[in-house]
Amino acid sequence: MDLPAGVIGFEAVGEVKAADYRDVLIPAMDEAADRHEMRLVYVLGERFTGYEPSGVWADAKLGVHLHGWERTALVTDLGWASHLSALFGWMVPGEFRHFPLAERQAAIAWAAS
Repeated sequence: MDLPAGVIGFEAVGEVKAADYRDVLIPAMDEAADRHEMRLVYVLGERFTGYEPSGVWADAKLGVHLHGWERTALVTDLGWASHLSALFGWMVPGEFRHFPLAERQAAIAWAAS
């Protein structure tokens, strides 16, 4: 993902596991927080196949690592993810928005603004 300064992004590919959070996502988010680059774009696209059970739990605990974040954009066409973001997006610190996959660049621009 080509991202402007101050924005970090992840695209889920295949099945997301707890180890993906532990080894990739959380360290990158902690590092971004240390640099005060507190904007996130998270993409669940066509190559995403789901979460293993431990990945679901890791995703639920992710809010602990979002403390102080300014903006988070979820980019997906998955109905269940869109529905959950509408129900629980208010729990994400800072501003949170859902974007369809066709608006991926708009999501990045929004996160960077």
